[in-house]
Amino acid sequence: EMNAKYNRKMQVLREEMDLRRKTEIHELEERKNNQISELMGKHEGAFGDIKNYYNDITSKNMSLISLLKEQVEEMKKKEILLEKEKADVLLQNKELTEPLQQAQEQVAELQKKLARYDKDKEILMNSKARLKVTQKELKDLQWEHEVLEQRFSKVQAERDELYQKFTKAINEVQQKTGFKNLLLERKLQGLLSLLEQKEVELGEVVAVSNLDPSALSLVSHKLKDVLHSKNNTIQDLQLQLARVCKAHNDMLQTFEAKLTAFGIPLDNLGFQPLAFPLPGQ
Repeated sequence: EMNAKYNRKMQVLREEMDLRRKTEIHELEERKNNQISELMGKHEGAFGDIKNYYNDITSKNMSLISLLKEQVEEMKKKEILLEKEKADVLLQNKELTEPLQQAQEQVAELQKKLARYDKDKEILMNSKARLKVTQKELKDLQWEHEVLEQRFSKVQAERDELYQKFTKAINEVQQKTGFKNLLLERKLQGLLSLLEQKEVELGEVVAVSNLDPSALSLVSHKLKDVLHSKNNTIQDLQLQLARVCKAHNDMLQTFEAKLTAFGIPLDNLGFQPLAFPLPGQ
């Protein structure tokens, strides 16, 4: 009985457990089917997204490929153009080789000039320093020049005054000397004429009077004494005339020396000073 009882319980329990198991399996299958449906939906969405993403990438890659093809064609065209330009540049380089050599020679020459320029620059700096010193000396000299100009103006005024006085004195001395020389010459001519007249009168007196030789000798001696006295007088007058002429000529030489010392040309006098010849010249 217990065995039958427990068998019945076992049967009932087994049936309940089977029912429960089937129920759970059914629920589990439903959850699994729901999850599968959700996963399939998600996978289909993700697949669609991935498909769209790769379609976009493919379309972009195709566009990029076509663009790159166009760029490659452009690059090929540019390469051809660059090859032509390269050939032209090589030709130009050949043509420019000689000017380049000349330019290099010019550069070497310019470098030499640059070295000389540095040297000249140093010389210029030294020259500027000397120029500053020279400018200072020039300012000092200008100041001294102004002082000397003022002194020169004063000396020039004094010179003009002395020149006027000297010219006036020269004119007066010339007039006096000329007048005195004229008087002495006339006096000398008068004495010579008087001497000749006296000699003629004496000859006539001797011829008329028929004096004896002793009286004639006495008269001759007296006449010789008179002639000697007159000759001495003539010599004195000639010496005085020579002294006056020499003084006049010395004065002219001194005048010319003073004019030369003051820097006045002789042509500015307005007249030409005359030198008297010494007697006997």
